Amino acid sequence: MNASLASPILDRLTTLSDETRTRILALVERSEFTVSELCAVLQMPQPTVSRHLRTLADDGWVSVRAEGRNRHYRLTSDMDEASRELWHLVREALGTEGIYATDAERAREVLADRRRRSAEFFAESAHRWDTLRLDLFGDRAEMLPLFGLVDPAWTVGDLGTGTGGLVALLAPLVARVVGVDRSEEMLAAARRRLEGVENAELRRGTLEELPVADGELDVAILALTLHYVVDPPQVLAEAWRALRPGGKLLVLDMRAHERGAEYAEEMGHIWAGFELDRMEAWLRRAHFHRVHVRPVPPDPEALGPPLFVASGTRV
Repeated sequence: MNASLASPILDRLTTLSDETRTRILALVERSEFTVSELCAVLQMPQPTVSRHLRTLADDGWVSVRAEGRNRHYRLTSDMDEASRELWHLVREALGTEGIYATDAERAREVLADRRRRSAEFFAESAHRWDTLRLDLFGDRAEMLPLFGLVDPAWTVGDLGTGTGGLVALLAPLVARVVGVDRSEEMLAAARRRLEGVENAELRRGTLEELPVADGELDVAILALTLHYVVDPPQVLAEAWRALRPGGKLLVLDMRAHERGAEYAEEMGHIWAGFELDRMEAWLRRAHFHRVHVRPVPPDPEALGPPLFVASGTRV
């Protein structure tokens, strides 16, 4: 074997020749541990454990993550294939009995203590958890997991975009967002909000005659806008035309309510919400398939009527 090729492997074997280091690797392969936690598991003094961790870090076996005063160690995730195979061979040869079984038992207790501390925090903080999470993550925290369903290759149409809030929210997640609105004043506000957002495009036009090409959109969204149009079935048909085959329409709007006259006078509403069965019939008439219409649980702090969500797919 070429000496220049053998030397790195021999260096790796030298590092793995010490039992304390293999014990550490067997632990951090399963979970992150701080130095103090490793000391408790290995029952060794901190200087000894730190010295071995330094060797493992210098040789690329472990990675470290700083968190306040603590440093958390774990098995390096981007280890080269030769080193990974070498560790697997060594780990298999070492087995899971003896000192390694004892280490694993102590490690389970250390991790259980972590979980207990976390449980104590939630037990003590339940009364202020909603406020704490709002302060830390904002008022959209509950919906953020849904962003994982968004395909970064999509072109999304926000139909009735208003001042562009939804466009701004979606732009970092998808390839392109097209916002459509008939109000020049609304679009002016949206342009100010979206200044510098390169993958957002605003177009002026009506929802009954969308300024969107056939099949241009992967997803079309009608968010709290359908109650402002005279002919909702025509808008749904236009959304179908603008979607590619397989594209999806999402609708969020008000359920039927008793405040139609008040909202018509104050905010120009044309429809006093929609019955869910009527919305489903309209979507099917517009040739959407896999239609779903569901009520949204009311927000106890919201002052307006309850909402629904609907979806359909262009086949």
